[in-house]
Amino acid sequence: MAESDNRAGTDEPRSPLLRTGFVLAAAFIGFVAVIGVAVLVSSGSGSSGSADRGGSTASAAKTAPGQPPDGDGGEGKASGADERASGDGDDPSGDGGSSSCPQLDERQDDVLTAAPKGVTWKLFHTVALPSSKAAGPAVVEEDLARCYAHTPLGALLATSQISVRYLAADDWQQVTRAQTVGAGRQSYIAARTKSERKADPQDQDGAGQGQIAGFKFVTYTRGTAVIQTVWRFPDGRMQAATTTALWRDGDWRLEYPADPAAPTPVDSLAGYVKWGGV
Repeated sequence: MAESDNRAGTDEPRSPLLRTGFVLAAAFIGFVAVIGVAVLVSSGSGSSGSADRGGSTASAAKTAPGQPPDGDGGEGKASGADERASGDGDDPSGDGGSSSCPQLDERQDDVLTAAPKGVTWKLFHTVALPSSKAAGPAVVEEDLARCYAHTPLGALLATSQISVRYLAADDWQQVTRAQTVGAGRQSYIAARTKSERKADPQDQDGAGQGQIAGFKFVTYTRGTAVIQTVWRFPDGRMQAATTTALWRDGDWRLEYPADPAAPTPVDSLAGYVKWGGV
């Protein structure tokens, strides 16, 4: 159950990935240094691009983006060619198009320069995620949260939700296939699947969760939104990650490029809109 605009509800279970030692160095699509749960870092790590744990996993993740897509003929290029997330059979729900989404408020087309109103927060595997009745996600089906308004707020909510869910969800492959596009997607799936098979179930301690702390729009058009999100970690460190959302088949989907960019450390929220649920 979501609580007020300033605090997330706490009815979601702790992520099972924490118990298997999947620790991520930074929290967003496009810069996975270690396959694992979203926005988690090793509590003893001082690096912005790698975690202390899972060295072999990190190596697999770093080499994977150079591999060709496997069986995703419509995968396209990281430049944002007209990929179809549901048309290539990768949308497990089979209804990722706009026809299955309720009508949302698409009147607010201005780029956000202040914290949006009417947003509530709810924990998903320890990470507070935002939602809005006006801008989505309008449909939540277990791990999949979809149907976002074709507006800047819709894009912001989509990047926040999907970037965590494709990492932390129990059925992360469903989320990844349905809601990400790009030349690096299949390589991520292959590398993470391999890493999970090799995971040590005893390697489960030393992680601390990161949370959304702020955002800013880099660019926005009706087809593409580039957003920087700042994540704050328990030890006080903050990192900014740049994510691209593409409007495809009636909804926002995240671009997973072949060569993901690393996050950058930030000292303050100056220049960003302060925004978060915890």
